[in-house]
Amino acid sequence: MTVTTRPATSEDVADILWLTNQAISETTAIWVSTPMTQEQRLSWFEQRQRDGFPVIIAEENGKTLGFASYGAFRPYEGYVHTVEHSVYVHPESQGKGVGRTLLDTLIAEAQRAGLHVMVAAITADNAGSIALHERCGFEHAGVMPEVGTKFGRWLDLLFMYRRLSTP
Repeated sequence: MTVTTRPATSEDVADILWLTNQAISETTAIWVSTPMTQEQRLSWFEQRQRDGFPVIIAEENGKTLGFASYGAFRPYEGYVHTVEHSVYVHPESQGKGVGRTLLDTLIAEAQRAGLHVMVAAITADNAGSIALHERCGFEHAGVMPEVGTKFGRWLDLLFMYRRLSTP
């Protein structure tokens, strides 16, 4: 598998929407139950662009395999050097290095931007995502038990982080 990454364009929003809605309907990766609309995802994409945050597409032979992005961790100036990220991979491409390629690309983008810390908020039983983040140098920061619900069960939230640089 030869995976390449590139900055997303507005033409990618339909694929981003599909990947998001697949995660919403079939996983606990995102704690939302209502599918998003094209307009919502386009608005999100445009806001990321205005804020100067990357949205990255992973593809092979023109087929979108996943996407990743980061944004503000918290809306206060004291957190300006910290971002929270998300990585979504098509179910057929999971376990094939796509997530690693996306996360490595995001880390490089964050380092170029002079950011200090990347944060991951992961459903605590998502072994695949936890393993990916550990392989990419993220450390466990703590678990918040039963802070969310989806599919009729309580979910624990694991925070992981990686120090990048000191601005």
